[in-house]
Amino acid sequence: MTQDPEKIRQTLISWFAESRKQILAAMAKPLDVARKSNRNDLVTNVDKANQKFLINHIKTDYPEAGIIGEEGHAHDDTDLSGLVFFVDPIDGTMNFVKQQAHFAIMIGVYRDGQPVVGAIMDVMRNEVLSGGPEMPVTFAGRTLTKLPDLQLKDGLLGVTGPMTIKNRLHLGDIALASSGPRMSGSAGMEFIEIALGRQLGYVSYLQPWDVAAGMAITKGLGVQFSREDGSPIDLRQPGVVVAATPQAHRTILTMMAGK
Repeated sequence: MTQDPEKIRQTLISWFAESRKQILAAMAKPLDVARKSNRNDLVTNVDKANQKFLINHIKTDYPEAGIIGEEGHAHDDTDLSGLVFFVDPIDGTMNFVKQQAHFAIMIGVYRDGQPVVGAIMDVMRNEVLSGGPEMPVTFAGRTLTKLPDLQLKDGLLGVTGPMTIKNRLHLGDIALASSGPRMSGSAGMEFIEIALGRQLGYVSYLQPWDVAAGMAITKGLGVQFSREDGSPIDLRQPGVVVAATPQAHRTILTMMAGK
């Protein structure tokens, strides 16, 4: 299949529509829930089934592409050459299990380590955020514009609970310096909020598949991404992600450095 970014976008959206139907059907039945690394790191039969569904489509339509997915994969994580799909079949699994809301499907597509297109679906609302560096960013059929460059004190900040509660990297202090912290439990939902201008940033420890789609989409809206020391995001490994509009991004990094 063609590697045209717009064609890939439309393909992702069509896959998500099919995924959503299967997820909603599965939600009507008892979930098979297991723990991974700890009691708050869950995986369900729906995560596994949706990843299998999406990977099968990728292998059929883009057989040359690499695949890096949350629930296991066969691709070398250190090899980002060529076309690579980062797949998160259910982002916000705890929300999915406990609330049956506030979770997303995410795919970020990169070529030789550079973003091509990303797509994030809010499953329960049936809304998709998508875009990339060479195309407009759209949400639920409307085109989004570049975000205002607010100071940290003038906007809401998405944060992760554990880092904030423990004030790791001064994140508790940073949250208090914003207009207010928000914790959604889903990176995908956080990136939707940022793209819509409802909050100016997000700070969390993320896996590559947690950040790939959001980074591909929102960079074009003016969002800056880095590690806590200001270095670029390396999609070959997990780490702290600071995503925010420019003024807020600078302030967050300064406060993280204890200045």
